[in-house]
Amino acid sequence: MTNIKLFQDKKIRSVWNEEEEQWYFSIVDVVEALTDSKDPKQYIKRLRSRDEGLNLNWGTICTPLEMTALDGKKRKVQTANIKGLFRIIQSIPSPKAEPFKLWLSQVGYERLLEIENPELAQERMKELYEQKGYPKDWIDKRLRGIAIRQNLTDEWKKCGITEERDFAILTAEISKATFGMTPSEYKEFKGLTKKNQNLRDHMDDLELIFTMLGERVTTEISQKEQPETFQESKKIARRGGNVAGIARKETEKELGRPVSNTSNFLPESDNHNDLLTSANNEEN
Repeated sequence: MTNIKLFQDKKIRSVWNEEEEQWYFSIVDVVEALTDSKDPKQYIKRLRSRDEGLNLNWGTICTPLEMTALDGKKRKVQTANIKGLFRIIQSIPSPKAEPFKLWLSQVGYERLLEIENPELAQERMKELYEQKGYPKDWIDKRLRGIAIRQNLTDEWKKCGITEERDFAILTAEISKATFGMTPSEYKEFKGLTKKNQNLRDHMDDLELIFTMLGERVTTEISQKEQPETFQESKKIARRGGNVAGIARKETEKELGRPVSNTSNFLPESDNHNDLLTSANNEEN
């Protein structure tokens, strides 16, 4: 159980859902913070009565979870994840909710622009990495790696591969041949314990380079041989990763150290506080 600050004088109870690996927040605390209502539970009832769509979807938005009350006792309270919380905030007619609404409108507008011009999405991603403190040369490699990865998944789709599970299996084959570890093993090696932590965001330059090499070679082989079965694609993934694996081992001989390392990039801002405060900060 943790508390997060939404405004200077208000705290929101939150709990980490281990099964879903995401934060859930007390709805009554959020409503009280945004409205200063003396009876936030009644306010929520009136809110639902005014917003038919919110009321109809309340069962999917609201998740009862146990939290500690002011008297120190644990009780089940109505909670929502980030997506559900933003839906509730959209229905609150309060000046304090306006920064969130404006921020959500801006995000929606930007996404529509990115659909028309994908280069804008890349620029936005670059800005996000810069804000997190990543060096520019690393960002360039990371963005290039994303493009290479997209080309590979497009190639797999052309070969009839559509299931996420199959993509994961093929990716694991490349990673195992390149680094001697599957992505899940690599995350454990780096001390990354949450599903929402992207392994590649915690790789250094050389790790990214060999990841790109394995995936690019796999794409080239697949385009050349045009595999017709999943097993054929699996063998090609292993071969592509093996090319990168051989190059990695030769590099390690020259450098006298392993390429894979336990370092990661975990900035202080990489937590659930930002998800709720970014709209307020944007307005300020």
